[in-house]
Amino acid sequence: QVQLVESGGGLVQAGGSLRLSCAASERTFNMYAMGWFRQAPGKEREFVAAINWSGDSTYYADSVKGRFTISRDNAKNTVYLQMNSLKPEDTAVYYCAADRQFIVVVTTPNYWGQGTQVTVSS
Repeated sequence: QVQLVESGGGLVQAGGSLRLSCAASERTFNMYAMGWFRQAPGKEREFVAAINWSGDSTYYADSVKGRFTISRDNAKNTVYLQMNSLKPEDTAVYYCAADRQFIVVVTTPNYWGQGTQVTVSS
């Protein structure tokens, strides 16, 4: 069972930056693809970004491409989401996710964190 704990959320002005972190409990972290999702008030949860086990393949939602960067440090069992040029529409609870398969982590990952709130003021 993979346990995921997000951190780094907060309040930021439009145009600003935040870096989210997700620490995993699993010793075999480097065997998991990792992803980030978000859920805004009144909306469904949506995919944001994903990274494969080695970190050499990434995938982004069109809405964040060029602004957000996902990365991982397998030595620290941690995945990151660097968010730049933030917009008010990026306001949401951000969730970390994990799955053994990259294609699954993009759609219906098996493991989820509790989420961290990101609020972007205009």
